[in-house]
Amino acid sequence: MNKPTRRTTKVLAAATTPVALIGAAALIYTSSYAAFTGQTRNSGNQWSTGSVSLTDDDNGSARFQVKDMLPGATDTKCIKVTANASVPSTVKGYAVNPVTSPQGLENRIKVTIDSGTGGSFADCSGFVAGGPAHVTDVSLSQIAQVNTFEAGFGGWTVDPGVRDRTYRLTYKFDTTGMTQSEIDQLQGATTGIDMQWEMRTNG
Repeated sequence: MNKPTRRTTKVLAAATTPVALIGAAALIYTSSYAAFTGQTRNSGNQWSTGSVSLTDDDNGSARFQVKDMLPGATDTKCIKVTANASVPSTVKGYAVNPVTSPQGLENRIKVTIDSGTGGSFADCSGFVAGGPAHVTDVSLSQIAQVNTFEAGFGGWTVDPGVRDRTYRLTYKFDTTGMTQSEIDQLQGATTGIDMQWEMRTNG
């Protein structure tokens, strides 16, 4: 049998060194595990998010369903919005789902929206405005452009808890400045829009 050369001996020594280290580490770990130990714990740490919910008293009904409307027609309806927030929040209103007409009736329906207390979807009696109107004599076509929360009107700041506010909406079919021919062209036209109220937490 040939004796290992000096080079072979060096290679074998290098290869066995890691094994020796691993073995030593295992011995140290086993020895430490057998020692006395003590523990303490800071229990019950948890984080939960705030919550907001927004409801109204319309029971899924449209605020306005006007048929056979004539020039000069007007009407007023209310809706009570209830906010339930665990953190400070803001409620705004904006338009969604606009319905346009070939005749441009949406340009002639003017809307005023103000908010306050009292009144309900069923009956506006007792409504008391709580500040300047949010929208005054603005056409449906213009309101349709306010279609995001960021651009929304109202800005009702809601403190934590259950709060409500009533919104009063008045429309009128305004034909001011139109000729009889122009008014006649609006016959049979239909337009519409949905008003959406949204609440977001502040910050």
